[in-house]
Amino acid sequence: MTSPAERRGWLSVSSVALGSFVLVLSEFLPIGLLPAIADDLHVGIGTAGLMVVATGLVGAVAAPVVTVSTSRVDRRVVLVSLTILLVVADGLAAVAPSFGVLLVARMLLGVGIGGFWAIGAGIAGRLVRPEVVIRATSLITAGVSVATVVSLPLGALVSSLASWRLAFVIGGALGLVALVLQLAMLPRIPALQQVRFGTLGSLLRIPRARVGLIAAAFLFAAQFAAYTYVAPYLQDLVGVGPDTVTIALLVFGVAGIVGNFAAGVTLGRSVLGTIGVSKVVLAASVVLLPLLAHSVVGVFVLLVVWGLVWGALPLGMQTWMASASPAGSETGLALFVTTIQLAIAAGSVLGGVAVSSFGLAADFWLAGAVAVVGAVVLLAMGARRSNAAPVAAADVTDPTPTAPVAVACP
Repeated sequence: MTSPAERRGWLSVSSVALGSFVLVLSEFLPIGLLPAIADDLHVGIGTAGLMVVATGLVGAVAAPVVTVSTSRVDRRVVLVSLTILLVVADGLAAVAPSFGVLLVARMLLGVGIGGFWAIGAGIAGRLVRPEVVIRATSLITAGVSVATVVSLPLGALVSSLASWRLAFVIGGALGLVALVLQLAMLPRIPALQQVRFGTLGSLLRIPRARVGLIAAAFLFAAQFAAYTYVAPYLQDLVGVGPDTVTIALLVFGVAGIVGNFAAGVTLGRSVLGTIGVSKVVLAASVVLLPLLAHSVVGVFVLLVVWGLVWGALPLGMQTWMASASPAGSETGLALFVTTIQLAIAAGSVLGGVAVSSFGLAADFWLAGAVAVVGAVVLLAMGARRSNAAPVAAADVTDPTPTAPVAVACP
């Protein structure tokens, strides 16, 4: 029989989980809205892609800054404040009269994302009993995998049915729901220790963690160099209409969720093998997309393959880092978040430059090259570190029956 205190603990976890979902959803929503935003605000597609760059760069800086500056503040106050910032950011984006104002809104969101993932991803241990911490953490991070794969098709769907601004209204409304739940359910969570900037680099002294950070940087840079411009690719190179774009992105999203579940099996057998093979397959998929642009069927097949391996990769990186990082370390989480957000920003910048200078096809070929380099680095360096016992995928995810597989990588 579950006690009232236990039920309240799980409700607290659920409120943080909803916050994680809305934050990541809001971060990636513009990817499916790029053509509509660029047209409405009279900027180029490459320029519109700066929305992803701005959020990633600010998130990279915010992760360590928020961790240090709030290390003595009650974690409930910090999480609620970051959720308020999310609502404000989405509200400002929904009414932005110009691209400059929209960028400001995206930078505010970046602060929320960086701060949340440096603190919120490890908060479960303060809310539930020790023996169920892994399950609670998986619930908080489960929203990430779902938000990552549904944000793009949701944005495209909203754009095809109504104004792109509605997508941000939806994000802000969901953020308000999360805020109300957090105010009602989260208990006081006193800070445990003061964090200084000098301690943030401790993760870099662990060789296996260094390999993981390098591999994550290449992975996310490659993914978002291509992923940011997949909607323009479908419209301009493949030549399909908005309805088909929405269907294609939904197919990609569903494949990503399936890939998450499949990775729960393959990671238990070989973390290095799962990540290495998935990176190579991702590279092949994005390189082939421009070459098969004449075939809608071929494009759909490649999107399914790409979605499957992308669904597996963030979970794979989380598993790798979990076996290398001190448990529950906010400093380690801050550095990991910074690496991921910088890689997202770098990938989006590279993609924008490639699109603006050489066209959409060149962007996908560049992304494939980055993914190949990342796979080579991982296999060459990771093989020397693979003697460390990997964390079983079930230990990282262990989801509840209704929860998707967890991915703690924004």
